[in-house]
Amino acid sequence: MSFSSDVKEELAGVIPPARHCRIAEISAIMHLAGQIGISADGSVTIGFNTNGNALIKKGFTLLEITFNIGKSLKETDGEFDSLIKSLGDIDTSVPELTLKNPCCRRAFLRGAFLASGSVSDPDKGYHLEFVCDSDVKADQIVRVCSDFDICARKTVRRSETVVYVKEGEMIGELLSVMEAKNSYMEFENRRIYKDVSNTINRRVNCEASNIRKTVTAASRQLEDIRYLEEHGMLASLPDQLREAAYGRLEYPDATLVELGAMMDPPVGKSGINHRLAKLSEIARSKRP
Repeated sequence: MSFSSDVKEELAGVIPPARHCRIAEISAIMHLAGQIGISADGSVTIGFNTNGNALIKKGFTLLEITFNIGKSLKETDGEFDSLIKSLGDIDTSVPELTLKNPCCRRAFLRGAFLASGSVSDPDKGYHLEFVCDSDVKADQIVRVCSDFDICARKTVRRSETVVYVKEGEMIGELLSVMEAKNSYMEFENRRIYKDVSNTINRRVNCEASNIRKTVTAASRQLEDIRYLEEHGMLASLPDQLREAAYGRLEYPDATLVELGAMMDPPVGKSGINHRLAKLSEIARSKRP
């Protein structure tokens, strides 16, 4: 199973104890993936636009325990009337009164994710999204996310409006808000491991680059100093430059700090670097 499927399986098992939270969750599910059909004899059919078992299981569980809706339902039944009054028009957004409590907004996001959400494997990248069939539904998800300080954005993909979150920390927070506790821990563990690995790799690459630059610079310095030596120019140089030149010839692998410490008197990194740069400048000026 994918990480996204694991999240949905966990969310399907979260049943809010409060009826108002269950109404908020089933409202999100019905508005984003629900279908209601009424036949000529008044029989009502409720279904979900999904191939996911998690959503189907959660949807019918919430309908049964919240509205006492089972397999057989008529348009004239009080349970159906109660459901319709709670849902409002499923072609538009969920009634704002349904989302007045923070706990209900959490349930709403949980239902919205079950109905239209997906999240990428954290080892591959950070991307969580809700796919909506209208701007008004997408805007509501963005607003509810912002209530929990989660920055969600929206874009248009073909004929659908997509609400998305791309920051790893924000995705983790949203999983926590939806009460996917195990998935949240799994996501955070993998995110932290990935971020630490990336940081280590960047540092290793940076250090390797610095080493290459140091080796290249030292090699060039040696080449310039040997040119001066071969052409009998070292003896005429000032004592400080001559000392630096012989020090580099004797210790070709020494760092600037180590080489500077060998001088009499010792000099710092910038001081020895200045002397070596001066030697290279002289060598370049003397070459034909």
